[in-house]
Amino acid sequence: MKSGKVCAIIVSALELKSFKAEKRVRAIRITATLINTAAILLGGGAGLVFKGRIPKSIAENITRAIGLCVCVIGVSGALNGDFMLLVVSLALGSLLGELIDIDGGLNRLGGWLQKKLNKNGDGSTFGEGFVAAALLFCVGAMSIVGSIESGLKNDHSIILTKSILDGVSAMVFASAYGAGVLCSAAVVLIYQGSIEFFAGFLQNILVGGLITQISAAGSVMILGIGYNMVMNAKLKVANLLPGMLFAAGYYYLFLR
Repeated sequence: MKSGKVCAIIVSALELKSFKAEKRVRAIRITATLINTAAILLGGGAGLVFKGRIPKSIAENITRAIGLCVCVIGVSGALNGDFMLLVVSLALGSLLGELIDIDGGLNRLGGWLQKKLNKNGDGSTFGEGFVAAALLFCVGAMSIVGSIESGLKNDHSIILTKSILDGVSAMVFASAYGAGVLCSAAVVLIYQGSIEFFAGFLQNILVGGLITQISAAGSVMILGIGYNMVMNAKLKVANLLPGMLFAAGYYYLFLR
């Protein structure tokens, strides 16, 4: 009888130890996202150092040049998607986005952050920088695939590569748009961190073909960001975000 109680105590102790170990693993499962977030903050901070110190004409040409590169990234990603999926999902996504005014909401959030963190700054460029950087850093395939690989296999290589790219982009964007770019790091932390942490639950949902189509829809948005940078246009790119959900639905209904 006593030996049975001893065995039960030992089993309970082992289960408790295993549970604590699992909690520790989960606690550090967003390591790659933390590195990515830090890279954006460091790059954006470096960009703020140069903001206002570069002649306006040179700064505008640099912004347009980077915008062209962003356009190329967007086009290359969009070409991997199904054409009809892109047309249908982005049309429906744009309609829904306009109805609920996602772009306006994000810009209001950027304005609120500007008032809290940068009271003497330009609220317009602050909001633009926040929205553009958050979209650029989050809608690509590297965000999804890299976070899943990191969460499941502890392989940080994709996110580390993305961190370098994001750090450089943050530096360029911050030099043009200001401190709003740094606030986009919080969006990356929440978005990528959630995917990385819950990767075990998402691995059977986010299959290769689905990621390709969602990323293609996101790449069209990246193209829109680049167009805004090159032409100084005001496309409401954020209003296209629901298109990624419609792309997932279209994939499961017609392409799977």
